[in-house]
Amino acid sequence: MEAGSCGPPPGCPPGVEERPFRSASGEPLALRRRQHSASCRELALRRPRLQLRSLSAVTSAVWLAAYGVFVLSENSMVLSAAIFITLIGLIIYLHFVKIDQESLLVIGSLGIQLTSSYASGKESTTFIEMSRVKDVVINEAIYMQKVIYYLCILLKDPQDPQGVSEVVPLFQSSQPRLDCLMEVYKSCQEILDQRKEAPQSSGIK
Repeated sequence: MEAGSCGPPPGCPPGVEERPFRSASGEPLALRRRQHSASCRELALRRPRLQLRSLSAVTSAVWLAAYGVFVLSENSMVLSAAIFITLIGLIIYLHFVKIDQESLLVIGSLGIQLTSSYASGKESTTFIEMSRVKDVVINEAIYMQKVIYYLCILLKDPQDPQGVSEVVPLFQSSQPRLDCLMEVYKSCQEILDQRKEAPQSSGIK
């Protein structure tokens, strides 16, 4: 695990901790943790933003290739098609593919909110009621002869209190390594443990 400051880095609001980690592929990630209250915690994984240099390089390569075809074929439709396809492809990539941040908001009394923020500014949010949450665990899987780890939410089976009806994987785009997953897992378990202890303490008179 990379060493990093546990305090708020420059540009972070008070009460926010940020630590550097890496994804399974080696991409740098930043884990931000904000404590709203004792039973409410927000954890966000930020990925590097799209670099203008990379975007310009890809666009230039496509347009140069189209210009080369135009010179050989003298068909102006090639240039028009290249520009149109590039713009449409860029919109699709920014709006549906490139995720800049994945966040997890755990509220002990309500539930867990999952939010994915795309490069275009679009956000996709899913809310899971706490009454449906059985546990948050770290699973492992074998992919391309490599063991990878992922965090997931286990949902209760309405028909079987001890069973699991669905597994909801988290941070699928970021794919953080195990050391980062452990930090998120511990934060989630602290709130889940408070929820488990609440009914017991309320029954004590």
